[in-house]
Amino acid sequence: MRYAYAITTALLVGGAAITMGTNTPVGAQTAQNDERAMLAAAPRAGAPMSFADLTARLQPSVVNISTKQTVQVQNNNPFAGTPFQDFFGQRGNNGRPVTREAQSLGSGFIISADGYIVTNNHVVAPGNRSAVVDSITVTLPDRKEYEAKLIGRDPASDLALLKINATNLPFVTFGDSTQTRVGDWIVAIGNPFGLGGTVTAGIVSALHRNTGQGGAYDRYIQTDASINFGNSGGPMFDLNGNVIGINSAIFSPTGGNVGIGFAIPAEQAKPIIDTLKAGERVQRGYLGVGLQPIDENIAASLGLPKNVGELIARVEPNEGAAKAGIQQGDVITKVNNTPVTPDNTLSFLVANTKPGQKIPIELYRGGKRMTVTATVGQRPPEEQLAAFANPDGDAITEPDAGTGEQATRDSLGLAVQTLTPQIQRQLGLAPNVRGVVVGAVDPSSDAANSGIQRGDIILSANQRPTTTADELNAQVRASQTSNRPVLLLVQRGNGAARYVGVKLKAR
Repeated sequence: MRYAYAITTALLVGGAAITMGTNTPVGAQTAQNDERAMLAAAPRAGAPMSFADLTARLQPSVVNISTKQTVQVQNNNPFAGTPFQDFFGQRGNNGRPVTREAQSLGSGFIISADGYIVTNNHVVAPGNRSAVVDSITVTLPDRKEYEAKLIGRDPASDLALLKINATNLPFVTFGDSTQTRVGDWIVAIGNPFGLGGTVTAGIVSALHRNTGQGGAYDRYIQTDASINFGNSGGPMFDLNGNVIGINSAIFSPTGGNVGIGFAIPAEQAKPIIDTLKAGERVQRGYLGVGLQPIDENIAASLGLPKNVGELIARVEPNEGAAKAGIQQGDVITKVNNTPVTPDNTLSFLVANTKPGQKIPIELYRGGKRMTVTATVGQRPPEEQLAAFANPDGDAITEPDAGTGEQATRDSLGLAVQTLTPQIQRQLGLAPNVRGVVVGAVDPSSDAANSGIQRGDIILSANQRPTTTADELNAQVRASQTSNRPVLLLVQRGNGAARYVGVKLKAR
């Protein structure tokens, strides 16, 4: 997944980025996609002969957005400490950070005659932690430039609202993306690669597309219309001229368009933009759980069908889920009577629930279905959620290989040993970690294919704690009897534990 915007470091090497616009005249102070005005301009449904009239009315409302950023770059001199250090790098800087300028380019669209503009958050956000956005410039199709004020932004949904000091601007309005169907024609307008107003057309390829990036808003309209770097923040129009999506990202192994672009649906974007315009903070529901999708092996190990529910990998203390009795290893199948599926993820359903509301949650635990009632909390800032996730660290020190149980080695492809205090210190684990440590992995086993490595800690098997090799072996034998994969809870270093369904070797 790549954001469909361009960020250039041309100024780092003394170059310059060129942004060109078009000479499209600015329209009158009426909505450029007003239903009556668009009636004559819209091509015949299902078989458009041309998008020219539609484009002529909509293009004046689409703008180019650029930022100037100050970035600190570490001055790494490979010859530091040698007689040649003054001939390379910057003399006398002694490795201290050097300040440079950078730019980012993207698109946006005007939603009011007095200059409110919608775009993606990543278009106007700093490029990295060491960058600061100094200014945001909006360029209209007639090449008029305005310095923009950031009214508000919402990183979770990747949306931002800007304001320029202008009047009588052409503008467009949001449509109802819930009525959009796969196969509908759409038109995308933006500024790919900073070239200025560019129009592409295609169809809606998929709805509610989950890209696997996670989060409450991983739910897009997919299109085959050409989307490239610089299109981010630009509008996706239906043939009535309504904004049904905001072009945001592309899927591409090459970095260029391959016919898979993603847009934030209007049904998600409009309420957030309205909240930002009112100067309020976007409120979302939160349960306090870490989630993991259920792959084929995990589903088989639990005796569940595929594509049903999501697995709870972590429960935050004192949050709604913990207070409701939800546990690690539970599979959530329904939220407020709505099934949890790849199209309706748990994150999406909970995030769109009002904080403070009590909702029934149906779950599967230990072969039994049950329902609990949870009070939805207030979703913390994204930075705090990232800290909760505690992602895997770098390389870990591996323990000495142990003997383990031969049966476990032969059937599971793993040799394990007890997690002793010495190994625990060697791996830098928290004192409360309990499990067995992987001493060796058979490279031909499904465990190896599942990403388990030497030095990983197996906390449980089939949702039963495993503090000894015998306890692990007992669960392996149980999985052999039931002819199911064994469900392991695996932790690497002090990172978040994850569930892995591992197929056993044939006996």
